[in-house]
Amino acid sequence: MKCVIPLLMLVTACYCAFFEEVLKDEWTLFKLKYGKHYKNKVEEEFRMRVFLETKEKVARHNAEYELGLHTYTLGINRFADQLRQEVSGEMNGLRITKVESKKGGSTFIIPENVVIPDEVDWRQKGAVTPVKDQGQCGSCWAFSTTGSLEGQHYRKTGNLTSLSEQNLVDCSISFGNHGCSGGVMENGFLYIEQNGGIDTEASYPYTAMDGKCQYNKETIGATDTGYVDLTSGDEDNLKVAVATIGPISVAIDASLRSFQCYNSGIYCDPECSSQMLDHGVLVVGYGTDKATNQDYYIVKNSWGAIWGDNGYIKMCRNQYNNCGIATQATYPLV
Repeated sequence: MKCVIPLLMLVTACYCAFFEEVLKDEWTLFKLKYGKHYKNKVEEEFRMRVFLETKEKVARHNAEYELGLHTYTLGINRFADQLRQEVSGEMNGLRITKVESKKGGSTFIIPENVVIPDEVDWRQKGAVTPVKDQGQCGSCWAFSTTGSLEGQHYRKTGNLTSLSEQNLVDCSISFGNHGCSGGVMENGFLYIEQNGGIDTEASYPYTAMDGKCQYNKETIGATDTGYVDLTSGDEDNLKVAVATIGPISVAIDASLRSFQCYNSGIYCDPECSSQMLDHGVLVVGYGTDKATNQDYYIVKNSWGAIWGDNGYIKMCRNQYNNCGIATQATYPLV
């Protein structure tokens, strides 16, 4: 017995050392993959602790997913070494924190005798540009704005043209937007209408920072004549609009760690607010999962193709307006 106890202690020490080495290797790979650099050793140690906490949360959640307790999985991504509040403050640039009345847009009316398909995906119809990356700039609202207009411009002309988010970031301040510090999609549509257009992405590329307005009327990519608001909180209204109009700009609550670390499946979190909205995204379709019979929206994010499901997230549909996806929905008139 006297020999067994030291042996157990030795095995335990070896296992702990091996486990610690594995974690260090994972941390090193994470830093390399996402190009992470820190000011000093103190900051790196803090970031590593956050990373390990995120890793544990992801593992626990995914184990619960395997037991049928969740409808989506989580994953390690570039936000894994950041606190939830840091990511929200950096990436979620919708200027308002709760729904307020707006002026300037008309209201969507469901057409009579309209037949709505069970599923729609505007990506398959050629109306959606590749996933973009807003970087460390709270310009989500600009990407939602351009995404919806890109879809409407395609439906009108047959040409899919990538439009300039930087044009909106730099030039729509007088319309109530604040560049990398946030904005609202409706204000973006109003700017484009009164400005006479928005430049193409190619002519006015994205920099992920505030800059001097460089708009050039010679390189306009699209125009609009205003915008249309959907009935707040009405998911049937949103479904019909997506089916009959095209990609729709929406505001959501993206403040939860579960959203930030989303990997696959149908995202539905009971803690997600339907009123405290902080992120602009684009609904490009909807459908129903054949295995679970769960309804969902197909949502294009602006956090790069490496986030989520190749830059997209499926968000639950007909679940009491989860995350406020139908609370503030709008699209431009062209």
